[in-house]
Amino acid sequence: MLKSLNLHEFGKKAIQAVDNRVRIITAGLGIDELQRVLRGDPPKERPNPRYKVHTTSFLFHIRPRYYQKGSTLLSHTFRLGFFVTFFFFVELVTGIILMIYYVPTPAGAYESILNLMSSIPFGKLMRDIHRLGAEAMVIFTVLHMFRTYMTGSYKKERSFTWFTGVILLGITLFISFFGYLLPWDQLAYWAVTIGTSMAEAAPIGGNEANLLLRGAPDIGAGGLLRAYLLHVVLLPLAAVLVISIHYYKVAREHGISLPARFEEGNDVSPEEKKDAKQRIDYIPDLLTHEVFLTFVGLFVIIFAAVFFYNAPLENIANPQQTPLDTKAPWYFWWLQGMLKLGDKSLMGIVIPTIIVLLFIAVPYIDRNPNRSFTKRPIAVALGILTVTILIALSYMGTPLYAIETPAAARILQDLAPEEGVGQLRAVPYEQLQPGIYETNLTPTEDVCPDIPYGCPEFTAVFEEFTIRVDAAEESGKLPNAEGILVIQEWQVDLKKVTMRIIWTDPESDGSKTFEHNYYLHKDRHGE
Repeated sequence: MLKSLNLHEFGKKAIQAVDNRVRIITAGLGIDELQRVLRGDPPKERPNPRYKVHTTSFLFHIRPRYYQKGSTLLSHTFRLGFFVTFFFFVELVTGIILMIYYVPTPAGAYESILNLMSSIPFGKLMRDIHRLGAEAMVIFTVLHMFRTYMTGSYKKERSFTWFTGVILLGITLFISFFGYLLPWDQLAYWAVTIGTSMAEAAPIGGNEANLLLRGAPDIGAGGLLRAYLLHVVLLPLAAVLVISIHYYKVAREHGISLPARFEEGNDVSPEEKKDAKQRIDYIPDLLTHEVFLTFVGLFVIIFAAVFFYNAPLENIANPQQTPLDTKAPWYFWWLQGMLKLGDKSLMGIVIPTIIVLLFIAVPYIDRNPNRSFTKRPIAVALGILTVTILIALSYMGTPLYAIETPAAARILQDLAPEEGVGQLRAVPYEQLQPGIYETNLTPTEDVCPDIPYGCPEFTAVFEEFTIRVDAAEESGKLPNAEGILVIQEWQVDLKKVTMRIIWTDPESDGSKTFEHNYYLHKDRHGE
């Protein structure tokens, strides 16, 4: 009997010890309450023990105990803010893994990326996810800011929250910008060279800012190390701080704004307004929803990285050769477009600074107390106009706008760009049949006569080459133009492709030639 009591007492103590350990891990939830959370049952005790998690847990401290039901509508927030945070954590995890293999020196950076992509298990996948996550974080941050503006959620007590959002947008852009340089390829080197050169145009301290960013008049070892430290240390720490403040302001201090129709009561019955203000506990309802969104986000980004996305990597950086079509990262095309409109200092520094200050001042400029679209026609029109202008400026920032490239060079660049794959390099190796193909003499049906099923990719390249040469001739840019495409067996598993354009020079009545050689290996696509 005594032995039985001892076993019973021991069992109670063991269960109590396990329960205490579970409470420590869950920041206050015992075994029974945790089971109720997982089942979706209401809390057993009063006061609600689940609220204790928000008091004692570091991770949950910045999250609210509950939300108003109307603020959780998908059509109101589209979960954009959540996905900004989600992609930030994706970047943190994948970035830490990539740091293990990366060497932040001009001699080792490019080689370490090649090693990561070819020799490290899942290295290429990790790099693709990291790059894709960076692009997605920029997109979702911009969309989140636009949604906040269009719904008027920056008004009154939320003005400081808007300010932290603008700062977070800037940090996001610069984290991605400085990470752009790290592969140390031509695409990265010249994109960042363009970006940092704008600092030199500052009316005050421009030269000092340029030297501070680059570490020298030109980007080298010092500039790469600075970009690396900014990308992996300083800016991520700043992002953690600002995200924490932003989340605390949104979640704990003011809450997510209700849709304007509920907050202002426009055409909404008292019952609907009461239902919209009903409290929904974060644990378990919204927590399980966020876990679901996390798994959806992970599935989408991994699926996209495996089947659709390849992080670009061009030739190793060459400071002595500026490639054609050099451009800034896509999210700074609007700024590059502005530089084409006038003075570098005015368009690259002064006006962008004014734009940023205007963004910060939006809550103080817009004194209209209403949030609904119909009562804010000027603000809504200005928002749409701003987006339209940014899109137009972004197009102007591409090499397609206001940059005149010689016609022959333009044709070859479009078919086989100096950096990137292009249409020619995408042709399968077996379709590159040795021979001489002339745009004026070779019929399309005579291309690849020895391949039973034809060569559609190479035929498409030759047809496009013919169309472009003929168009340049008809426009007068290349009088009497003729295109020649020569394919030669060069070495084992290596072919030399020469694209040549010959035309008549109107000034000398003699012929001119422009050509480029491409060496295409059998395994260039990693087959």
